[in-house]
Formats: sequence, structure tokens, C-alpha cells
Amino acid sequence: MNLRFIDWIWHVRGSLALAPGQSGDDAFARLDPLFRERNTHHERTDDTLTFSKKDQAAQDKMAIFDGGVLQIDKGEAGPVMRYDLISRGLLFCFLAPLLFLGFAQLTIAIGNLEKPSTEAAKKKPEKKKAELPMNPIDKALGAPAPDKPKKKDKDKDEDKKPSPTPAYVFAAIFATLYGVGRIFEARWIKALFKKSLLGS
Repeated sequence: MNLRFIDWIWHVRGSLALAPGQSGDDAFARLDPLFRERNTHHERTDDTLTFSKKDQAAQDKMAIFDGGVLQIDKGEAGPVMRYDLISRGLLFCFLAPLLFLGFAQLTIAIGNLEKPSTEAAKKKPEKKKAELPMNPIDKALGAPAPDKPKKKDKDKDEDKKPSPTPAYVFAAIFATLYGVGRIFEARWIKALFKKSLLGS
């Protein structure tokens, strides 16, 4: 199976044209501070820069990405920097809704299994508890009569069925996080690279 068809889920790809007259060396020199963060390892060979991150700090501007490749290519209008970045956070946010939807289906299946036993219990006639006679000595002493046995509140127990609603809510939250994050991170990293390349 070619992963290229599905790896867009956790990969962020893009390209940026370099400024007129800007060389690959100058471009990587301007981007270098982004890869000098703690727990970031990077290597450069010719026109390619490869980096990886582990336990990245929240202050890291590229904390969402765990690794990637930046490459300078010759475009029709001049040099172009292409990048391919990997994010495990995006992959987690994509898979989490599927996991919670699975929990929801499991909850529904368990509820359906418990339903027949509940219906069978409803059909069984409830045995009435016989009232205990009061002791003659207690009667003579004026003791109050014992309370009559109360009917159990069956309806409350029957209503306490497992609900799939919380699982659906969490699935929706993570699906939203993925959708927003996928768009935001792609725009954010492109703006960050552009600012670094054009900055003084």
C-alpha cells in the first residue's frame, strides 16, 4: 500500500519561493534559529536539511512537529524551498474520533445485550412480602407497628443504561481539533518560514 495516499493526515507539505538572489546557504542560515531549540536535532547536507524533535518544549515555535525535511530546489522563477513536516499530534487527533466512535458502538451493543434480561425481569410477577405479625408484648407496651415493606423503585434502575453520548461528544471534539489544527498549522508554519526567510 502506498502511504502517500494517506500520509497527508499527519504530514504538512508546502513550498516557498526564495527572495531574488537568495541562496540556499543564506536561506538555511536564516532558518537556523528555529532548529536550535532544546531537544531538536538537525543535519544539513548540500541543499537539504533534516530535523527531528523529542520531548519538545511548549515554547518551541515548531513544537507540533516531530521531524521533517526542508529542501532547496530550482524552480522556473528561481530557487524554491520545499518542506515535508511530520506531526504525531495531528495523527492522534485524527485517530481519536475513530476510537471514541468505537466506544460508542460498544456501549450500544452492551445496552442491547442487557435489554432482553431487563424485559424478562419485568414480566416476572413480584412476590409480595408477607407482613410480620406484631408481638403481643410489643402491642401491650404500646410499641409502634412495623412499617409496611416498600416497593422498590424499579424505574430508576432501568433508566440507568450506559449511554453512548459522552463518546460521541469526545469524538466531535477531537474531529474539530484535527480539522482546525490541520488548516491552522499548515498556514502557521508557512508564515513562520516566510518571516524567517525575509527577516533581516
